[in-house]
Amino acid sequence: MTIRVAAVGDIHMGPDSEGLLRPAFETLPDCADVLLLAGDLTRHGTPREARVVAREVRDLPVPVVAVLGNHDHHDERPEEVTAILRDAGVTVLEGEATVVECAGGRLGIAGTKGFGGGFVGRSAGEFGEPVMKEFVRTTRRSADSLHAALKQLDEEDCAARVALTHFSPVADTLAGEPPEIHPFLGSYLLAEAIDTAGADLAVHGHAHLGTEHGMTAGGVRVRNVAQPVIQRAFNVYRLDGD
Repeated sequence: MTIRVAAVGDIHMGPDSEGLLRPAFETLPDCADVLLLAGDLTRHGTPREARVVAREVRDLPVPVVAVLGNHDHHDERPEEVTAILRDAGVTVLEGEATVVECAGGRLGIAGTKGFGGGFVGRSAGEFGEPVMKEFVRTTRRSADSLHAALKQLDEEDCAARVALTHFSPVADTLAGEPPEIHPFLGSYLLAEAIDTAGADLAVHGHAHLGTEHGMTAGGVRVRNVAQPVIQRAFNVYRLDGD
């Protein structure tokens, strides 16, 4: 049996874009079992923008699971954004896991926003000024929470598991972005968490000029679903269930 996963990130909605994605989202039952939102759902993280997103996905005929992105934190009210989305029926994850019942089997989803830091050979270290140490520790905490959430799914008899983040776990999907900003687009610590805990697919956004396809060192498929990259309302990925 096959599990069909629709995913998109970086939709950056505001009052002037209300209703733009709803017609496409209403077709989801024809092609997908679940919709994953990979962060940057709003432009500035305001409750007003969050309510636009909520109306876009409320009462959809498939489950919706999301993580927040850096834009969703900009107004420093991520808890309010999360509450608005949850009130609309969205499962918002931050270092947590959830299970969706699909026709092709149980799908486990572990999610976290993630953070920057860079990739093997060109990454920031937990050394020096306190602010630099905290930068790397933020990523490490996020990666640790993703690892724990994926491991939690070991007990859930899942046919497949997906790691959902906003920041990228690999450099592959950043191809097209200026190399100078790669440390601010993701971290290898997220990939380490995915490889050591296990997943069938990793989905992220954030890199608007990046590339869709990548892979972790451990062989897990990675997909950059930022809307400027996929150029559509969502992409669908198929996972083989048990």
